[in-house]
Amino acid sequence: MHGRTLTAIALLFVTGLMTACNDASKSQVAMLTEENSELRDQLDERDRALDATTSDLREANRLLREQQELMTVTTVSGNPFEGIEGVSTTIDGDEVTVSMEGDILFDSGRTSLRKPAKSSLQQIATVLNDDYDGKMIVIAGHTDTDPIRKSGFKSNYHLGFERGWAVYEYLTSRGVDPDRIAVSSYGPNDPLGTKKASRRVEIVVADAQ
Repeated sequence: MHGRTLTAIALLFVTGLMTACNDASKSQVAMLTEENSELRDQLDERDRALDATTSDLREANRLLREQQELMTVTTVSGNPFEGIEGVSTTIDGDEVTVSMEGDILFDSGRTSLRKPAKSSLQQIATVLNDDYDGKMIVIAGHTDTDPIRKSGFKSNYHLGFERGWAVYEYLTSRGVDPDRIAVSSYGPNDPLGTKKASRRVEIVVADAQ
């Protein structure tokens, strides 16, 4: 009888242990299932956030492209001298400065306009008459800093003025009102980064806006 009791107790212990293990296993499975569900929810949330970010990025890129296109159109439409050969333009407040390299306009030490330069000056004259009618204009001759040696001019100031005057005569011959043009010379006083760049004639349109 004593042996049977031990056996029964042992069976009850094993049965309880199995039940407890089974309950623990079910509890662990439920926990893992819940964690898995939470991870899926987090992953879904991140996917939604990523989609929203991607959409925002696409919209930002679209707006940026539109702004760049608008800036390009504004720049071109706001600078009627754009595209004229040998011409660079800068805008400072109400002044527009059109610059042409002296080597394009003149042969070395000369003040007679070269033929290729006349085409550009013709276009400049058209813009001055059509887009800046009535605005005051200053034509300024600039030279490099090398002293005059071989040409017949007394100084770089004289050379700069004569070159500015040659541009003046051509523009007025193409219909630009001479009463709104002044001619000056900076000579070597306003050099740029290179001698070639320093040799130039600038056409400044005052109060151009």
